[in-house]
Amino acid sequence: MESTTDIRSFAPLQQRIRAAGLLQRRTGYYAVKFTVNTALLAGSWAVFALLGDSWWQLATAVLLAFAYGQTGLLGHDVGHQQVTRSRRAMEVLGLLHGNLALGFSYGWWMSHHTKHHNHPNHLDLDPDILRRVVAFSPRQADGVSRLRAFVIHRQAALFFPLLGLESVGLRVGSVIAIRRGVPRRPRLELALLAVHAVGYLAVVFLTLAPLTAVAFVAVHQGLFGFYLGCVFAPNHKGMPVHDGEEPDWLSRQVLTSRNIRSSRLHDFLYGGLNYQIEHHLFPGMPRPHLRRCRPLVMAYCAELGLPYYEVGAFRSYREVLAHLAGVTREVERLRRPSPAPRPAATGPAGR
Repeated sequence: MESTTDIRSFAPLQQRIRAAGLLQRRTGYYAVKFTVNTALLAGSWAVFALLGDSWWQLATAVLLAFAYGQTGLLGHDVGHQQVTRSRRAMEVLGLLHGNLALGFSYGWWMSHHTKHHNHPNHLDLDPDILRRVVAFSPRQADGVSRLRAFVIHRQAALFFPLLGLESVGLRVGSVIAIRRGVPRRPRLELALLAVHAVGYLAVVFLTLAPLTAVAFVAVHQGLFGFYLGCVFAPNHKGMPVHDGEEPDWLSRQVLTSRNIRSSRLHDFLYGGLNYQIEHHLFPGMPRPHLRRCRPLVMAYCAELGLPYYEVGAFRSYREVLAHLAGVTREVERLRRPSPAPRPAATGPAGR
C-alpha cells in the first residue's frame, strides 16, 4: 500500500538538519576515536603477549571481542562517509579496519550494506534478511534444507546462540564475494584477509597450548560475533517486512527501523546505531550528531503522522524473539495437515 507521503516530503527535514549543522564533519571527534580504539586494540594484544600460555587468556579473549566490535563500528562509520568524503582515504581506512584488523572484506560489506540501506526489510532485496538462517516471514520457510527447517522451528530459542556464529558467517560471505569479484580490488582484499588469518592464527597457536588456543579463538570470535549481532539485531528485526512494491523512501526508512531509548552508555556500546531511524535517514551523519538529530526527526514524523518507533533495549530484544516465535507458529500452522472431512450422518435425518 502506497504511503501518503512522497519522496518530496523528505526535503523539508533535510533542510532543517542541514541548518542545524548536523551534516558537518567531526574531524576532531574521529581523530580521538581512532586513537583511543587503536590503543584499545594494541593494549589488548599487549596483555595477550604479557600473559603468555595461560587460561587467563580467555579473559583477554573477552577484551579483544569488545575491541574488535568497536573496530567494526568505526569501520561502519568509515563506509558511510561519516569520517571522510575522500574516496581514497575511505578505502584505505576501510581496508585497514575491515580486511586487515578484523578479517572481513570491506568491499563486500560496502556492497552488501548499501543494498540493505536501499531496501530495508524487503524479503527479496535486503541482503541482511536473505543471508540469515532464520525466517522473518513464513514465505522464507518454503523449500528450505532440513538443517534450516530445524532452525526455523526453534529459531526464537536459537537466535542468540546463532549470533555467536556471526563472525564465521561474515568471513565466509567475504571469501565468496571475493571469488565472485564483488569488491573493486579482489586480489588486494584477498591478500589482506590472508595476512590477517595467518598472522592471527600464528600469534595464537605459537603462544598458547593447542587446547587453550582453540578455546581462545572460540571465545574471542564467538563473543565478537555475539556483540555485533546484539548491536544490529534491534535495528530492523521484528519490524514490518514486505515483498512487493516499496513505500516512498522516507516511509521505507522510518517504518522498518526501531530506535533504542538511549543513554550515553548506549551511544558508546551501540556505536550510534541505537538511533537507527536517524542513521537510515542520514547515513552520512557523523555519529555524535545522531542524538541531536533525534528530536528533529521525531517532531517531523509527528507533523506527517508517520509512526516513529522507539523502545528500551531489553524490550527490543524481546520483540525480536516474539516475532521469530510468531513466524514459527505460523509456519507450523500452514504445514499442519487439514482435518479429514467428517462422514455424512447415517441416522434418520441423514436418510
